[in-house]
Amino acid sequence: MIFYFTGTGNSLYAAEQLEAAPISIPQAIRRESLEFTADSIGVAAPIYGHELPDMVKDFLRRASFRTEYFYLILTYGNRHGGAAELARQFCDDCGIPVSYINVVHMADNWLPSFDMEEQKKLDKNVEGQLSTIRNDIQNRKRMIAAVTETDRAAHREFLERMSRMPPDAWQHLLRVTGDCTGCGICEKVCPSASIRLAGGKAEHTPGNCQTCLACIHACPSKAIRLTVPEKNPDARYRNEHVTLQEIIRANCQV
Repeated sequence: MIFYFTGTGNSLYAAEQLEAAPISIPQAIRRESLEFTADSIGVAAPIYGHELPDMVKDFLRRASFRTEYFYLILTYGNRHGGAAELARQFCDDCGIPVSYINVVHMADNWLPSFDMEEQKKLDKNVEGQLSTIRNDIQNRKRMIAAVTETDRAAHREFLERMSRMPPDAWQHLLRVTGDCTGCGICEKVCPSASIRLAGGKAEHTPGNCQTCLACIHACPSKAIRLTVPEKNPDARYRNEHVTLQEIIRANCQV
């Protein structure tokens, strides 16, 4: 059993390489009962600011996992900033014993910093990384991915930058332009129901936005933009192995 959270397909693809039928966290978290029992239970998720997305944290706080082998697979793009150590600390706080945490270096979909066309060209040996992880899990290996002082320093630097910003800065990162055609794709790929159609146009409501950028990457008319400069405003990303329909099934809240 493996759960996943995804915005542009990377963590979904990672989960699919480990289990035949991964379970979407945005869908699972709506269940009345969050008690799960299996020989092994995993979570595949991206890291935002080197940490788990808020919805994944909420899921881990609320769920009960009955298993002898609990593991986390964390996907990242540029640097992981000690994500494995931070995730282990979070699980410890939730009372979840973790057997295995590893990171997977994949394309980075953070539009303010990265050109998606350049990201698509990079070969990060994703298949090799996932093959190693799959073998580790099948053999019930117990380990937490190594974290260096350089990783920890990167996270401290990130926290320092964030401390100079408004606490809700990421909630106001998206804007819908007049190019919106009202197709509704953004509404269907949003895991937190933070963007809805109103009067035939998309409207973004801050407050619970996961900043996954699923809506901006999926918009066919590029009508959703950032309130900060983008590296390449004409380039968008979705994992090449994942379809738009898969992301809709994973995240749709309507």
